[in-house]
Amino acid sequence: DVQLQAFGGGLVQAGGSLRLSCAASGFVFKDYAIGWFRQAPGKGREGVSCISNSDFSTNYADSVKGRFSISTDRAKNTVYLQMNSLKPEDAAVYYCAAGWICSGSDYVYDYWGQGTQVTVSS
Repeated sequence: DVQLQAFGGGLVQAGGSLRLSCAASGFVFKDYAIGWFRQAPGKGREGVSCISNSDFSTNYADSVKGRFSISTDRAKNTVYLQMNSLKPEDAAVYYCAAGWICSGSDYVYDYWGQGTQVTVSS
């Protein structure tokens, strides 16, 4: 079975850091891109960042450029999202997903994990 497990969320003060992890199993990890999305209450789902496990290309939403960094460990089938200089507006449920291309559009992703809550206090 395909599984994507996102974890590492929590409560952090504004300006702080968190590292999210997305552990994948049940598919050929190196053939997929992994994307991070977030959804805040009352808002739509937003693409945050993605990384291709084939060519290691990355993409970031403008709102997180320079603050967030995505990386992959193909030996562990895990993708990380390092989030620095967190702002209250970064608070959301963060999801990881696996798809055929690195994109901020959710329609390219076939598999989705459960979310992990990120709360940022001001």
